[in-house]
Amino acid sequence: METRLVRAGGATLAVTEQGQGEPVIMLHGFPELAWSWRHQIPALARAGFRAIAPDQRGYGRSDKPEEVGEYGLGLLAADVTALADALDLDTFHLVGHDWGSIVAWTVAVTAPERLRSVTSLNVPYRGWCTGFPKLSVIDESLRQRFGYVLRFQEPGAEEARFAADPERWLRTTFQALAADTGFLTDDEFGVFLDAFTTHGITGPLNWYRNVDANHDAFAHLADAPIEVPTLVVTADFDPVLPARLAEGMGRWVPHLTTVAVSNSGHWTQQEQPEQVNRALVGFLNR
Repeated sequence: METRLVRAGGATLAVTEQGQGEPVIMLHGFPELAWSWRHQIPALARAGFRAIAPDQRGYGRSDKPEEVGEYGLGLLAADVTALADALDLDTFHLVGHDWGSIVAWTVAVTAPERLRSVTSLNVPYRGWCTGFPKLSVIDESLRQRFGYVLRFQEPGAEEARFAADPERWLRTTFQALAADTGFLTDDEFGVFLDAFTTHGITGPLNWYRNVDANHDAFAHLADAPIEVPTLVVTADFDPVLPARLAEGMGRWVPHLTTVAVSNSGHWTQQEQPEQVNRALVGFLNR
């Protein structure tokens, strides 16, 4: 795997690549990196694909604008198509996990002509590409699942909690949502820890500080269909995004394939890489 900096429209992104063939762009979630796809990149390359994984805006060695509004969903989706343009890709397969899935759904709704397919790990599409409801709704009825979104809103507050003990903050975040808390080796965890202690977490947190703005910006696309071939991978032990949320997606996604991964929490491609690789390569080959 090779990593280089690529100027993609309004942002410079650190991009890891391997392989030749049909391009597959993979978008990580929070708090992750392109490193989250370390098991998928070589598997896709061996299967004859060109695997491409950026550190998204605010993460790793990619650009980290200071303004909260620079992390709006429209800009994050534009980074993906701009990256494809910079790599001379007319069309590509798009894969997302967690926040990466929200970005992927947004690209699928706003620029379907660029996609050969879209794959989402854990995050269903239910006619709303922005993923989260407004903060008032979370506060009123979804605190048990999404209370952390409310905690992230005050600039500087979560950053201070992280700075007090970065290792504990990051380990707790990963372990709280995992089926097996030992899914990361110490060396693997160290890559994440080094990245976030070096570059901070303000950029990643700013994604959450745009939840209401995203909701308003994309309200006109409520109930928009996903027209491209679609794979959704569910995980049986994800406490935030249970597999049942994928039921009934056919209403919005006519060309849908669903694969259930077993013995996995939220970090699906890292917890059960062989199952994910098998599902992903099989879907892309079709």
